[in-house]
Amino acid sequence: MSVPTTVTMAEPLWRPSPKAKQLWAINAALLWFPVFVVQVVALVVHWWPVWVHLAVLAITVVLAIVHVAVVPFWRYRVHRWEISDTAVYTRSGWFTQERRIAPISRIQTVDTERGPIDRMLGLATVTVTTASSAGAVKIAALDQDTADSTVARLTEIAGTNVGDAT
Repeated sequence: MSVPTTVTMAEPLWRPSPKAKQLWAINAALLWFPVFVVQVVALVVHWWPVWVHLAVLAITVVLAIVHVAVVPFWRYRVHRWEISDTAVYTRSGWFTQERRIAPISRIQTVDTERGPIDRMLGLATVTVTTASSAGAVKIAALDQDTADSTVARLTEIAGTNVGDAT
């Protein structure tokens, strides 16, 4: 009779760059900008009574402040990543949180992505594509040097790993 073994999943150790908070705040502000533009247009065109515009504006301001000022710090507390010789571990999200483990033997490609705001802040996202129906594993908001060394390390580990990545 075999005794079942208990597997304890350790939390990934590393955080994204501290500049991730800025990135997420800027992205959130950019999402709210069109909402404010629509509200100003609605006020000028007089779609509703002024009190309705002011009430909607007040609610929008509160939601935008929370999204821009609180959520980035919350996300930063949650987001973690780690690479071992056998797997890539990530934890991400803020309202809905996700933990992903991608075995090194399943890695097909490793890419970096840098949008305009990422470039402005010196950040990059590493995307690890695997043979998984759940999609790629993303390690967001890394300093460019960390992203480059992560890609190099993953490429090296995956190259020495015997597996067919399917």
